[in-house]
Amino acid sequence: MSKTKVIAFANNKGGSGKSTTCSNVGYGMAEAGKRVLLIDGDMQMNLTLSFFKEEQALEFAKGDRNLYTGIRTESDLTDDIVKTEYENLDIIPSSTLMSSIEYELFTKWQREFILARGIEKILASDVYDYILIDSPPTLGGWVMNIMCAADYLIIPLEASPWGLFGLANMFDFYHQVQKIAPKIDLLGVLITKADERKNYFKQTTETLRELGNVYVFQNYIRVDSTVEWAQDNSKPVAAYKRHSRSAKEYTELTKEILENVDRKNQS
Repeated sequence: MSKTKVIAFANNKGGSGKSTTCSNVGYGMAEAGKRVLLIDGDMQMNLTLSFFKEEQALEFAKGDRNLYTGIRTESDLTDDIVKTEYENLDIIPSSTLMSSIEYELFTKWQREFILARGIEKILASDVYDYILIDSPPTLGGWVMNIMCAADYLIIPLEASPWGLFGLANMFDFYHQVQKIAPKIDLLGVLITKADERKNYFKQTTETLRELGNVYVFQNYIRVDSTVEWAQDNSKPVAAYKRHSRSAKEYTELTKEILENVDRKNQS
């Protein structure tokens, strides 16, 4: 059994901070000495663009080393891994062609498990401690693929009036995936883009706490322009401005995620 743990970041609501969370938690894990592989599962390529400038990201998208090519050909994804400039942190880039992935999956055998099969050799090698997968803001067959490949699910949720909209659908989808991939476990809901001065932040927090059986991360990510500047420079926040508020928040969030995974593994 592989020691590598796979975490999917998913939410059917756009703008929830999936890619930003995935990239910064991945960097935080690598900084903590963990060996991390990121998989960009979204045609928007935001996770890829978190580490590479647009020109290089588009080269990956147009070439043979990207997730779309691997999924379309149902190949071992080992050859699609690209190193970032950061130690212990690699990535499988996405492609804009992922926009047609639902069509590509439609006629394939056991299509819900193509990504899981694609990372089998990577898992067996135990090269990585963690694989983090970014998802598009949908609830289709491709997101089901991502969740079927994962051990854990984290749902980033924007602290806004519309942030909670559709969360029930996300939970329903998660439970449907569990029926065919029972290993996946909801690690928790993460509040992002929080503004403590506004009432809806408090409302979002209170609503989530009332769910009772759903873990809500104690650490949350506040609105900070440093995040946007880091994205503009194709860097994780802590690499762009190590002592910024956001960098510290992502560092603490990463610690909480690692602690929660360790606790679940021991139980």
